[in-house]
Amino acid sequence: MDLGLKGRTAVVPGATSGLGLAVARALAAEGANVVLGGRRGELVRKEADALPSAVGVEIDLTDPAATDTLVGTAQDRFGPVDVLVLNGGGPPPGVAVDFTPEKFADAVALLVQPHQRLVQAVLPGMRERGFGRIVAIGSSGVQAPIDRLVASNSARAALAGYLKTLATEVAADGVTVNMVLPGRIATDRVGVLDRANAERSGKSEEEVREAARNAIPAKRYGTPEEFAAVVAFLASGAAAYVTGEQVRCDGGLVRTH
Repeated sequence: MDLGLKGRTAVVPGATSGLGLAVARALAAEGANVVLGGRRGELVRKEADALPSAVGVEIDLTDPAATDTLVGTAQDRFGPVDVLVLNGGGPPPGVAVDFTPEKFADAVALLVQPHQRLVQAVLPGMRERGFGRIVAIGSSGVQAPIDRLVASNSARAALAGYLKTLATEVAADGVTVNMVLPGRIATDRVGVLDRANAERSGKSEEEVREAARNAIPAKRYGTPEEFAAVVAFLASGAAAYVTGEQVRCDGGLVRTH
């Protein structure tokens, strides 16, 4: 299937590793011009250099100035932004009984506000041109809260509510807004969580991973490439009639409808 992404301009923050990097590679493979953002400047530029039409930008999304830097680079190098991927690092683990208003504010500053700024920067142009794709990388915790990840569960749910509302407001303008919810995908972030669970439980990391695999109907962790393929489809012209959705990529882990 031709996804119709050739020549489109895509912005992917958090693209030095994991899901963000996999998505950047998938979009580039479809012929998109890709702007990768990340805190590790040397690494993000190296990853961009390995793609056919890409540029790497050193940014910290929690800095409001990062929005202008990232979007401005895309516009200067490739033209208006057609595809915006919302992605960033997750907050540390924690439990609800210890979740103070200050910690909630920190989570929102990390997982909601940077993405809102990016959306506001590119949305007017997308609506004017009659084409835009906004795809957020979320978490299965949006639909089924994950133990000891209260900050992520709460802030990502807030982002999901914002994006669902936005989707209804801009659908008639040719702009789609969707969220992809990963389950247990084999990334460094999941590895950190597995190690933390092992330390807390007194089990080995392999025992923790085995228990996690057994809880997934597919009996394995997903790959970043499998996840990125879902994002690439939602970013495509072929997905023009899909908006306001939360698409799970989790091997059947979440059992809700």
